[in-house]
Amino acid sequence: MFEKKAVCLVSGGMDSCVTAAVAHREGFELAFLHADYGQRTLEREKKAFEDIANFYGVKQKLCVNLEYLARIGGSALTDFDIEVPRGQLKRQGIPITYVPFRNANLLAVATSWAEVIGAKSIFIGAVAEDSSGYPDCRQEFYEAFQRVINIGTRPETQIEIRTPIIHLTKADIVRLGVQLGAPLNLTWSCYKREDLACGECDSCLLRLRGFSQAGLTDPIPYAVKEFI
Repeated sequence: MFEKKAVCLVSGGMDSCVTAAVAHREGFELAFLHADYGQRTLEREKKAFEDIANFYGVKQKLCVNLEYLARIGGSALTDFDIEVPRGQLKRQGIPITYVPFRNANLLAVATSWAEVIGAKSIFIGAVAEDSSGYPDCRQEFYEAFQRVINIGTRPETQIEIRTPIIHLTKADIVRLGVQLGAPLNLTWSCYKREDLACGECDSCLLRLRGFSQAGLTDPIPYAVKEFI
C-alpha cells in the first residue's frame, strides 16, 4: 500500500522516464500525465507514454489536449511551416523548437489534477545544464511556480514541485536511468520523426552525446547517428 502519491509529467522522452523512475524509487504511487499539444511526434510520444506507464503498472493516467499551443504557434515543434533545424549543441540563445511557456501550461494542469487526486508531489523532468536552452527549464522558473501553487491552491493543499534531474548532464541522466532500471528502450526523444529517430535534431544529438559520454549504446533506432 502506497502512503503517498505523485503526479509525473511524462512526455515519453528519456528525461521524463528517468524522473518517473526516481519517483518510483522513492515509493510514490505514480499518476502519469501526458499532453498532446500538436507536436510533430505526438503519436510516437503517446505510444512511449503508454509503454512506460505499462512498465510501471500505472493505474491513474491522464492525457490532456493542449492543441491551443499549436494554434498559438511560434515553435518548430508545432508549426509545420517552420523547419526543425539541424542540431547545434553549441548554439547560443533560445532555439526555434522552444514552445512558448509550455511548461507553465503543463504545470497548471498537473497542479489541478494533483489537488483533486490528493497527490503531494509533481515530478517533472526538466534539465537546465544540458538542455537546448529553454527558459522554462531553469531552476528559478520552478521556484517561482512553486510560489504560485502555494498561493493559488486550497490552504490545506500541500503540493511540491520535484525536479530531480534538473542539474544533471545527459550522461548523468543515462547512468541514473540504467541504475534505476528505467526502460530507456521504450522512450522517444526525436523532434522530427516517428519511425526512426532522425539523429540530427538537438534532442537526438543531446541524447546520443549522453549515451556516448556514459559509455553506452542508445537502444532506440536511428536513421543516422551523426554525432559530434
